[in-house]
Amino acid sequence: MPTAPEPTERELQILKVLWERDEATVREVYEALRDDVPIVQNTVQAFLRLMEEKGLVSHRTEGRTFVYRPTSSGARTKKDLLSGLLATVFDGALDELVASALAAKKPSVAELARLRELLEQAQRQRGGP
Repeated sequence: MPTAPEPTERELQILKVLWERDEATVREVYEALRDDVPIVQNTVQAFLRLMEEKGLVSHRTEGRTFVYRPTSSGARTKKDLLSGLLATVFDGALDELVASALAAKKPSVAELARLRELLEQAQRQRGGP
């Protein structure tokens, strides 16, 4: 099954709005982004059209309004992006990816605790100590 193309940074910003809301109109996406992203409503509309052509979103019509929804979940998209990064940038070396992530951002105590939980869960799933 072919995967959707990688979204650009701006497309990810739009997708985050759609993932949070499940679906939204051009205006709703614009209003969610306008305070943090220098963008106008016509540009949001153009992005959504292109994203639909790429297979990142689909739409339904409600009167004369298009209501957009993501074609893939946030979790699936993040997993696909991370898998690509792991393969292409780190040649599959998970330890290097994690070390780079930890060097780029100092984790909080809560984040470290969650990482420990995830590591323990992964070890249990693999049947390791």
